[in-house]
Amino acid sequence: MGNSPRDDGKTVCLIMKIEQLMQTKAVPTTLRGRKLSIAINIVCCLSIFFFGYDQGMMSGVNNSPDYVRTMDLGHVIPPETPGGQYSVNVTKPTKLGGIVAIYYFGTLWGAVLGGHVGDWWGRVNAVRIGCVWVMLGAALQASAQNTNWMLCARIINGVGTGVLNVIVPVWSAETSDYTVRGMGIAIEFFLNIFGVVVAYWIEYGLSFAEQGNGSVRWRFPIAFQLVPLILLAIFINFMPESPRWLVSKGRDEDAKEVLLALRDDNTLAEAEYQDIKVNADEDHEIDTNFYKMILFPQGKLHISRRVWLAVWFQIIQEWVGIASVTVYQPTIFKQAGFSDNKANWLSGVNNICYMFSTLIAIFTVDRYGRRMLSYAGSVAQAIAMVFVGVFSYLAAKRDNPQFGAASASFVFIFTSAFGATWLTVPWIYQNEIWPVQIRAKGAGWGVVGWSIGNGWLMLLSPVMFDAIQERTFYIFAGVNVGSIAMVYLLYPETANRTLEEIDWLFSADSVWNWAAEKAYLEESSKHANFTKAVHGGGKQDLEKMILNKEHVEDMDHNDASAE
Repeated sequence: MGNSPRDDGKTVCLIMKIEQLMQTKAVPTTLRGRKLSIAINIVCCLSIFFFGYDQGMMSGVNNSPDYVRTMDLGHVIPPETPGGQYSVNVTKPTKLGGIVAIYYFGTLWGAVLGGHVGDWWGRVNAVRIGCVWVMLGAALQASAQNTNWMLCARIINGVGTGVLNVIVPVWSAETSDYTVRGMGIAIEFFLNIFGVVVAYWIEYGLSFAEQGNGSVRWRFPIAFQLVPLILLAIFINFMPESPRWLVSKGRDEDAKEVLLALRDDNTLAEAEYQDIKVNADEDHEIDTNFYKMILFPQGKLHISRRVWLAVWFQIIQEWVGIASVTVYQPTIFKQAGFSDNKANWLSGVNNICYMFSTLIAIFTVDRYGRRMLSYAGSVAQAIAMVFVGVFSYLAAKRDNPQFGAASASFVFIFTSAFGATWLTVPWIYQNEIWPVQIRAKGAGWGVVGWSIGNGWLMLLSPVMFDAIQERTFYIFAGVNVGSIAMVYLLYPETANRTLEEIDWLFSADSVWNWAAEKAYLEESSKHANFTKAVHGGGKQDLEKMILNKEHVEDMDHNDASAE
């Protein structure tokens, strides 16, 4: 039996009330200009810090005797000397990998949820929803009593992480000035690796409590992730909504208010608004269905091509080797011949070097571009992975500590190269290439790729290291070499181009990079006034562009009145 008109009316009213409750004030803060931009970056950093902490946390959790005992993953080995530390012998590597990997099943669905919520109710509201999911998942993980409990908790935690991973970089990109868009996201990813470092050293310190055999060794690190999440849930309420999302929802005056607060200059804010408005009007023709995006090109916009670029950039980011190195680096150092304690200590120092290497991207990602950083990272990472494999093999066969030290040094080189290049580039890229109408859903597809790449690798890594040991690194080296060709052929440069100009790159019918650059030149010549005004034409050109646009609109209005 169908619903009555009265029931349908109640449903519509309920939806409208929910939307009114979710509608936030455009600029709920008195901050302006640079101060507001810094505040937005700080709030983004809380989310990115949590993201890094959550990833790094499982490295220590997997080595906790009480965790291995509780989850039935293997045997606990008593200390060899009085006062020594307990250690573990994992006899179920597939189960261990499954618990780690199922988190990415949650992030995959969180990406879908985040894309829908972010485009429907806004970026700020999506962050709030993501925080609720993650805090629930963290609390359940910290109190887990068995494997099934932990699996469910990690899925819930993953859903929330997926939402935040979709929305926060999108919100950051949409509120940033195009000339420092990459730098802003790179700064946030410095905090991402800082989260990995904090997680590692907390767990390293707790490994000495109760000889490393107590539940606090793994329950406290899981619970600690609630700290940045609570701060994020509080401070997001004082941040402005994305001006591009506001325009897409017809809230033009609110968008102007946000842009004026962000740029603190009437002329710059008006010029950016006009650019956003023109592209938003064109983007209304896009089919915003999440699943159709991957199947249908949608005319000159070529949305499905962008989906595949975002998905594969994220999958390859994990398969260059970083996911395995981050989570399983104590195992890697043990295979190189180091004792348990020294392997754990080296892992912590490596994470610190990893963190500081991300500072390089802050100063290079906009100056040299996304493509150049990808090439440099792939070359350095491929070389490092080959030598890690070679020296790990020699350390095992010849029982020579010098080979183990050499292997460890190339692990350091690999993570530093990744931190300076591939850590940030795919995340920046996947948030730049979408029309405003589907930017959150588009970024959601990128997180789907990240989830697939991470989950797949987390499931296979313990099995690969157990079966083929150091030869695993040669697989990663091969992926790095292949990534150079992939980026060269398929990924056009997005640095120092506005989010609206990036649409011009994808207007070409061909998938090749050189066709995209040709299409960009053709479109920029059609919009010469805007291109000149935005790229160094100065304030006078901006004012001239705005006056010309207003004059054309007045003429159109007069013509319509005459008719």
